[in-house]
Amino acid sequence: MRFAAVNFIFAFFVIPALVLFYLWAARSRKSALEKFAQKELLGDLLSAVDSRKRFLKTAVTVLSVFFGLFALMRPQWGFHWEEVKRKGVDIVIALDTSKSMLAEDVKPNRLQRSKLAIRDLVRNLKGDRIGLIAFSGSAFLQCPLTVDYGGFLLSLDDTGINTIPKGGTSITSAIKEALRSYEGGRKKYKVLILITDGEDHEGAPLQAAEEAKKEGISIFCIGIGTEEGELIPVVDESGQKVFLKDGQGAVVKSRLDENSLQKIALETGGVYVRASNAEFGLDLIYRERISRMEKRDLQAKMNKQYEERFRVFLWPALLLLVIEPFINDKKGKGKDLLK
Repeated sequence: MRFAAVNFIFAFFVIPALVLFYLWAARSRKSALEKFAQKELLGDLLSAVDSRKRFLKTAVTVLSVFFGLFALMRPQWGFHWEEVKRKGVDIVIALDTSKSMLAEDVKPNRLQRSKLAIRDLVRNLKGDRIGLIAFSGSAFLQCPLTVDYGGFLLSLDDTGINTIPKGGTSITSAIKEALRSYEGGRKKYKVLILITDGEDHEGAPLQAAEEAKKEGISIFCIGIGTEEGELIPVVDESGQKVFLKDGQGAVVKSRLDENSLQKIALETGGVYVRASNAEFGLDLIYRERISRMEKRDLQAKMNKQYEERFRVFLWPALLLLVIEPFINDKKGKGKDLLK
């Protein structure tokens, strides 16, 4: 025998508490009678109660609670084998980790807001495989495609602006790294989600998007930032917060390049969404597009399904509750005395 809800075992403390309550109630009842009833009537009053039936009523109540708690623990014995199939799509998230993602036009900053949104997405996944690519001047597969969502989130936590040593932003590298991560798969059920400010400093992202389209990859782009741009706060060697400057000493301002991201999404049949503080867009993309895509069988295995036996204890508990009110603990003579 095993229990599916073993935590309810702590509720069994109710049983001794109930027994103690009945003992206290019996003693209090007797004490009250001795205090307020005349001695010549006390014997008649006590004899008017059938002590064995009163004990039986108490025992029936306690047993009913006992069986009810046992049913709540969901006892199981016996089992059968059941085939469980996992369906879903392969989702790779390419997260921009360049210094421009430290801009605070989206709170707390672009990178941290993106990571929070990715966490929210993972909570909604139901069987889809998910992978993570970190990119700046180059790209790195931080987490291969997996259904181990806990492991994916650990990789996400370890991702930051120091993950990729090469500076800049190369969307091209991110797309090509995604192509490698999908190698050997079928030419559908593939999704790449790009989260970036869209400022590609090198490469040819549209050509990379064309290659992705040939491999059946739909690219969904989330642009984070503003067209007006935002200064990039960094910490200098003395630990002071300053703004990032270029080689000529001018302060760098990071602007959202929506045009490039829209073209990439359009080329591959995906969509472009602009992130904001109120609505990041990742959940929207998953809910409206990805969750409705054709899914493939990702995994099939035989699971041992245990038989639920809680009814064996639930029915006696209910039966005892029904019986208890019909147990009359008053003798015929005493019924009138105790009215």
